[in-house]
Amino acid sequence: MTWIYCAISFGAAPPSARFLCGAGARRLQFCIAALLMAGLGATASAKESYKFDPSGSTIGFSVHQFLGTTRGKFTNFSGTIEVDREHPENSSVTAQIDVRSIDTRIKKRDDHLRSAEFFNVEKFPRMTFKTRTVKRTGPQSGDILGDLTMHGVTKPITLHVKLLTPINETGRTRWSVTTDPITRRDFNLMFPPAAESVSGISQTVAINIEIEAKRAE
Repeated sequence: MTWIYCAISFGAAPPSARFLCGAGARRLQFCIAALLMAGLGATASAKESYKFDPSGSTIGFSVHQFLGTTRGKFTNFSGTIEVDREHPENSSVTAQIDVRSIDTRIKKRDDHLRSAEFFNVEKFPRMTFKTRTVKRTGPQSGDILGDLTMHGVTKPITLHVKLLTPINETGRTRWSVTTDPITRRDFNLMFPPAAESVSGISQTVAINIEIEAKRAE
């Protein structure tokens, strides 16, 4: 193995503070570049990546209809949480939801929601969320402003997140997520006028999310 000894002399520094460089300026440049790359690598590794675990997570919703409340969820989704502990504002979340996986426990209703009259999953199969900015609001909480794309429409929303379970020895963590109710009209999620007028379905939809995530390998 060939060892490279870098020599940089600063003023009248004692010999113990000098590094002997027998290869001249080119090796000196190489050493500086290597040190810079090492520094960049250390900075990059400060971010921790976590993947959603659907088996322990819930992406749910509820909406008033007449005097009752209809509840449902999406069962197929994925996402990544990038955590920067030293600079939380550099953290981020991305998520994708398979709209076909909607489940309100009534198959006929789910099929209708998937149809061209509402979600139109053939044309718009996925919802997505992508972070714009992150703001820390407490020791274990924060606000994530991002873009929600649904039914071909993109709107900004703010997710209020709270850490429920700190990272444990298995590399898992759990978060609760709330947001202001979503208005169906904003995303063109409207039934035909005749059906809408007699449906009794509220324009606002409440969101209920808990995410369990596992540190990426």
